[in-house]
Amino acid sequence: MALPLDVCVRGAGVVGRTMALLLARERLRVGLVEAPAVNASTSDVRAYALNASSRSLLEMLRAWPDESHATPVQGMQVHGDDGGQVTFSAAAEHAPALAWIVDVGGLMERLGEAVRFQPLIETIPQPRAAALTVVCEGRASATRDEFGVNFDVRAYHQHAIAARVRCDRPHEQIARQWFSGGDILALLPLGGPHGNSAALVWSVQDDRAVELMALSAGEFEARLAQASHEVLGRLTLTTERAQWPLQLAQADRWCGPGWVLAGDAAHTVHPLAGQGLNLGLADAQALAQVLHSREYWRSPGDLKLLRRYERARKAEVMAMGFATDGLQQLFARTQQPWAALRNWGMNGFERFGPLKHWVARRAMGGL
Repeated sequence: MALPLDVCVRGAGVVGRTMALLLARERLRVGLVEAPAVNASTSDVRAYALNASSRSLLEMLRAWPDESHATPVQGMQVHGDDGGQVTFSAAAEHAPALAWIVDVGGLMERLGEAVRFQPLIETIPQPRAAALTVVCEGRASATRDEFGVNFDVRAYHQHAIAARVRCDRPHEQIARQWFSGGDILALLPLGGPHGNSAALVWSVQDDRAVELMALSAGEFEARLAQASHEVLGRLTLTTERAQWPLQLAQADRWCGPGWVLAGDAAHTVHPLAGQGLNLGLADAQALAQVLHSREYWRSPGDLKLLRRYERARKAEVMAMGFATDGLQQLFARTQQPWAALRNWGMNGFERFGPLKHWVARRAMGGL
């Protein structure tokens, strides 16, 4: 006979597995709903930019990947479309790295190992009754709909195209980003400090995404070399290309009696700042802290308790959504005087040390 659960976590992605591990540390018996793998032979081309806070959390759970799957970013170069430029340096911030670019496969493997060795976590194929259901199913969550939650979505009419590329030149642990004509191209270093591979994330308008995805590998590589000004030499695709629509979205309610949302099931932001997974991991940590400090007589599914979590997280998520949305809207305007104004602003920001330092520390996890 199956033992009763305190918590049922629906969704076994990065946020779901992290959530399960954190709640098991609170001596709660957790059921982790893990659906059968679909297209398991297809590699996941995504990579995450994780800040120092996320790294500390995953290290505490013994789930941080090895060096080959987590490349420290020592510098960041952001280029505008008319001479604007902003640079960041880990050395200037007296930090070991601005962020770490983490391979999704390596991270999921380490989290899976941690889950297997946690006796209070039971991996289950279907949801089971529990005092608390935590929904970590992602942006297309079906459970969220079952609870009658309105997911307020504003589409950007953009798609992100992602792939892995091999570079002729070493990446030198620099993350590079170009804003041009409404497109946002990012090349994120992979393969360790001395690697020469990168994760590509190219945010483009819907019709342009259709065009780019239809190109042959050679034609796509030529477009990519042009957009990146060949700073890393020739870029060669080493994986298939993937794409997904971009949106700004937030649930109107994050909790109810006996249930709570976390990660992309509660909110999504534009990927231009690389903060999406950091927000989701912070959700997991915040919920664990709320449950840790609960009154002894409160059930984990007590609504007043869950509202503490919702209040603790909504302000930060809304602020990040506002910031990324503002940047997306600013760079989506290709006509004058917007181009001149934003590039003037980028150069002014580059020269204004205190503001630049504050922004850098916030993106690094508020250290």
